[in-house]
Amino acid sequence: MYKRTYWKDLVVDQDGTVIQQGTLQDQEHFNNLELGMSDAHLAQAILQIGDNQNGFEDAAEVKQVTLTGSGAWPFNNSEYTVALSDLRNTTNYTVDVYVRSYSGGLLGDIIVSNKALNGFKIRHDGSANTVNLTLVVRGGMTV
Repeated sequence: MYKRTYWKDLVVDQDGTVIQQGTLQDQEHFNNLELGMSDAHLAQAILQIGDNQNGFEDAAEVKQVTLTGSGAWPFNNSEYTVALSDLRNTTNYTVDVYVRSYSGGLLGDIIVSNKALNGFKIRHDGSANTVNLTLVVRGGMTV
C-alpha cells in the first residue's frame, strides 16, 4: 500500500538558523513516488480490463417465447428451442425467465436445459396449454 510523503520545505531565518528541516530528496523518497505511480497505473489497467469484460458480460439478448403444449400434465410436451442471435464463447451464460402470461392450466416450473453456444431448450412442467415468456440472456462472452 502506498505511504504518502508529506513534503516539508527547508526553512531558515535571516541568520541561517534552521527553523524547519526539509524532507530529504533521496532514494527512499523518490522510489516511493515511483512505486505510487506504478501502482496507480497498474490499478487503472486492471479497472479498464474489468470494464471491458463487463461490457461483454452485461450485453443482454432479449427473446419473446410462447410455449404451447398439447399433452396433459405430467406429460406436457412444451419444449422449445431458442436460437441465440450472438454466438457465445462458453455456455456459462444465464437465462433470466419472466412469465408474461399463461392460460389453460397451471404454470409449473420453467426449465432451461441443453445449453449450447448457439442456443438452448426451454420448457415448463405444468398443465398450462400456453405460456408467454420473456427471456433475458447474459454472459458467455459473445464472439
